[in-house]
Amino acid sequence: MKLFKDIFARVWAFWGLISFIGTFLIILIPSLLTALIPDPKGMGYFIQLARLWMNTWLFMIGCPVSVRGKIHFKKGQTYIVTCNHNSLLDIPLSSPFIPGANQTIAKKEFTKIPLFGWYYERGSVIVDRKSDASRRKSYELMKAALQKGFHMCIYPEGTRNRTSAPLKQFYDGAFKLAADSGYSIIPAVILNTKKALPANRFFYLMPHPLAIHFLEPVEVNGQSAAVLKELVYNKMAEHYLKHTN
Repeated sequence: MKLFKDIFARVWAFWGLISFIGTFLIILIPSLLTALIPDPKGMGYFIQLARLWMNTWLFMIGCPVSVRGKIHFKKGQTYIVTCNHNSLLDIPLSSPFIPGANQTIAKKEFTKIPLFGWYYERGSVIVDRKSDASRRKSYELMKAALQKGFHMCIYPEGTRNRTSAPLKQFYDGAFKLAADSGYSIIPAVILNTKKALPANRFFYLMPHPLAIHFLEPVEVNGQSAAVLKELVYNKMAEHYLKHTN
């Protein structure tokens, strides 16, 4: 049974890759053309197209998405959204399903992928983690994105969680950004991506329903980055454990 499951998962991963590329090529030009529309409206259209693409592709690979908590995004307000990170599938579940225009802090390496790099850069604040100057610049770009009315999507764990713990230790960046800017934090918990596309398995994909839950905002109210980090970590860990079986 395990052998059959492993073979199926590799075949399904091939289907996932082919269908991803095919649907991406369809959506690429319309998505890039949104750059001609002034922001934040242009970025809003970009996110809507990304949501259409991801809903289609995730359905095709047997990983339909359910979204809870969109009510927490108040009209006219901008938020810092913190997401947990277990799998490469977390990326299709974060930015496209955040209500409204948003950008994601993202590593430079993905910009080198032909064609996809253009798309990736359009929706992201790019950072070279090996460069202090790049990290400082990305921080200023995130503040600028918030001022434009974009939500900022950040993975405070930094990299995928390969441990048995619900969350890895958080980095300070998202919470320093909140403390400095005053923008509230909406914690987001992504569920079941570890079951569909585990980080510790090579070229492995299994159909499984996925979910993203947006939790109640954490207001800054003059609190330090350290206090905000602890509050958000505890809320996300508790919710993750409650909804994971």
